[in-house]
Amino acid sequence: MGEKVVAGTFDLSDRQRYRRKLHLCLEGLGRLLAERRFDRPRNLMGMEIELNLAGVDGLPRMMNAEVLERIASPDFQTELGMFNLEVNIVPHRLDGRVFDQLAEELRTGLGYAHRKAGEIAAGIVMIGILPTLGRQDLVRANLSDGDRYALLNDQMVAARGEDFALDIEGVERLVCTSTSITPEAACTSVQLHLQVTPARFADVWNAAQAVAAVQIALGANSPFLFGRELWRESRPPLFQQATDTRPPELQNQGVRPRTWFGERWIGSAYELFEENLRYFPPLLPICDEEDPLRVLDEGGIPGLQELVLHNGTVYRWNRPVYGLADGVPHLRVENRVLPAGPTVTDVIANAAFYYGLVRALAEQPRPVWTRLPFAAAAENFETACRRGIDAQLIWPRPGRAGGLTRVPAVELVRDELLPLAAAGLDAWNIEPADRDHYLAVIEERCKRRVNGASWQADTYHCGLDAGLGREAALAATTRRYAELMHSGEPVHTWPVGFPDGS
Repeated sequence: MGEKVVAGTFDLSDRQRYRRKLHLCLEGLGRLLAERRFDRPRNLMGMEIELNLAGVDGLPRMMNAEVLERIASPDFQTELGMFNLEVNIVPHRLDGRVFDQLAEELRTGLGYAHRKAGEIAAGIVMIGILPTLGRQDLVRANLSDGDRYALLNDQMVAARGEDFALDIEGVERLVCTSTSITPEAACTSVQLHLQVTPARFADVWNAAQAVAAVQIALGANSPFLFGRELWRESRPPLFQQATDTRPPELQNQGVRPRTWFGERWIGSAYELFEENLRYFPPLLPICDEEDPLRVLDEGGIPGLQELVLHNGTVYRWNRPVYGLADGVPHLRVENRVLPAGPTVTDVIANAAFYYGLVRALAEQPRPVWTRLPFAAAAENFETACRRGIDAQLIWPRPGRAGGLTRVPAVELVRDELLPLAAAGLDAWNIEPADRDHYLAVIEERCKRRVNGASWQADTYHCGLDAGLGREAALAATTRRYAELMHSGEPVHTWPVGFPDGS
């Protein structure tokens, strides 16, 4: 495997063997499910947060290798761009005061990383898209060191066969091209993992898909790219276009993009893995020596490495994950919807709302996805990305009469979803103090109609109104954002504008 990664070359036999191995892995997954070999419920959650590096001037710093050397912790890793880091939080059991514990661990870890980055004139910024990124920053030369990033880029470029086209029309329009996938590095996210049993997987995934738009509406934090004000959450269109291996002809035929919301509710985890094989050509045909069916025949548990690798190159907003822990297989739903930031408190509030709401919706006797067409959930997702906290979403009417209505996201959350999230957190045995503290952050965002994206846009326009040019206003907004982010107070409390009154 290592030689193939370093060389970055594959021939037809590699691809043929990999496709065969993928189907053996899928058969192995089917046998594991049929034989009920998966881990028992342990109520485990995990979290990953992608971060940006920026200087005191608010501009990106291409120095993650140097910063990681100083941090010297396995909890921090590289990400796609040289201005990116990722912090991984070890799995926690969902109960008690877990959210306060997570918040304390994050504050400690991020504070340490920020101090270490400061030793070389950089700093940690937790934000969906760094507003000061320019096209000159997102080029192949600024991919992180490591053969896997170069190999992924080269395979996606080869599959596309031409430059990647970015065309996002929001408040303003951005049209440009890229010769690499590096623009995807602008998207820094929070990934929320939840370990589930096979029997519960479909209900949890469907619930997560149904509320993805609500997560975006509440948590949008990415209104700028390349100096343009676009969607309130510009990560999804950017991610899709920056990783789109389809030339225009395949797009016109309706071939599915690798960054994908999906197209239907599901009945099992197996369906998602099978879809990945059926719809998406392999990008990295790297084969492991394991024979998954022989391992099963001998009573063991296969790693299904080819299936796991392929799954990692299909960018669903709620992704199925197969993993092994202490030799025991498990399934997770990986929620990839949220942007990073603005503060630790905001991140934990978003997580508490998600875990509580998904638990409650997955256990409803008449689930929301039986009353909400999947196409409406997909439309909601795009609407929320465009409009953020001001989005109006399609949702089933309460009561027996049924039908659909369009409701402001903030009203839907306050009137219907916050009580459900609270009930879900109670079902997880979360301490009432934790539950009330973090859900109150969500409620205040709704009352004030403020999230990271609205604050960024309003503050940027204050800079323009004070006479700053576009780039200066974006840099000033970024510096002020970083200052308030490190102060720790949730974003709904942040004053708009700058301390000097501009």
